[in-house]
Amino acid sequence: MKLTRRIAMATTVAFGMMGALGGAANAQETINMTAIDGYPERSMWVAEFSGFFIPRVNEMLAEKGNYQINWMEAYGGQIVKPRGVLEGIKLGLGDIGIVTTIFHNSALPSQGISAVTPFVSADAVVVAKAVDEIAREFPQMGAELAAENQVYLATGVVLDTYQVFSNKPINSLADMEGMKIAGAGYNLRYLEGIPGAAGVRGGLADFYNMVQTGVVEAAMLWPEAAKTFTIAEVAPYMLEADLGAVNTKTVTVNADVWAELPDEVKEVLQAVAIEYRDHVAGIAMDRAAESRQAYIDGGGTIVEMTEEERKAWADSMPNIAAEWAANLDNAGAPGTEMLKAYMGKLSDAGFTPLRDWAAEVN
Repeated sequence: MKLTRRIAMATTVAFGMMGALGGAANAQETINMTAIDGYPERSMWVAEFSGFFIPRVNEMLAEKGNYQINWMEAYGGQIVKPRGVLEGIKLGLGDIGIVTTIFHNSALPSQGISAVTPFVSADAVVVAKAVDEIAREFPQMGAELAAENQVYLATGVVLDTYQVFSNKPINSLADMEGMKIAGAGYNLRYLEGIPGAAGVRGGLADFYNMVQTGVVEAAMLWPEAAKTFTIAEVAPYMLEADLGAVNTKTVTVNADVWAELPDEVKEVLQAVAIEYRDHVAGIAMDRAAESRQAYIDGGGTIVEMTEEERKAWADSMPNIAAEWAANLDNAGAPGTEMLKAYMGKLSDAGFTPLRDWAAEVN
């Protein structure tokens, strides 16, 4: 399959015979688009982009009859590695893709809004909707992506809640003292209040080997991913801490490509991106209980952290939300306003935080 770097416009003509005397031509413009992600297709959000997003776009365009997209899909390192999607779309190596935002806290700081507010909500659907509403109410997220030559479509949440998976039992916060624990992005900061605990940066595809080889003793990920990547084989203990759902995936389009797209196609992509947001969040929640059981069936043991221990963990952290907001404020962005609005949305949805991160912000 030939992979393209830029959008190409061609005209195809489909002929429908109307009786024996002649026919009518229905002209459609065909748009070639390359979709990329560095993660393999077995990753839930990639499988659903291929199996839900793309067919849904095709379906909606077919209803209108004016345009069709010829999709070329390249996942699992065919074009970019997991950390390379942002740069790949910026350079036009892919036309549309799923950026794993936790790898880009410097370039995309506002995308960290749910990651800096742990212990609030483990409902992926609610968090996804709240984050996406923040992106639409405040221009900051879109502006950050515009600086990377990209157009924001929607933010997704593919995990119901981070948990801690380890190669030895963890029954309390004290058991984590002195441990090396893998994470990605902001969740490494969750460990800063635990004496001697050291966060080690890694990615989902690396966690199995990191635990197996002794680079770390534990990793923060979620049950669905633990099932997909058979984490129970090397980390047979799960501490059910319910750190919370976090947005980690954002669908973007290369800005140069976007400028060339017909308005009708833009509208379809925007609409389906929101459908995809809710679809993958719903799957994350649907698979949560099943994945927990699969982890147990695979030899894993689950220990539930008490509310007192969870509260102690939340209180031990620096106020990373306040720091996040202040950094955005200092850069001229409405960080404090975004934080308060986001926490308000979760409160309106019925969630009471173990620690009210926004209340500590001036």
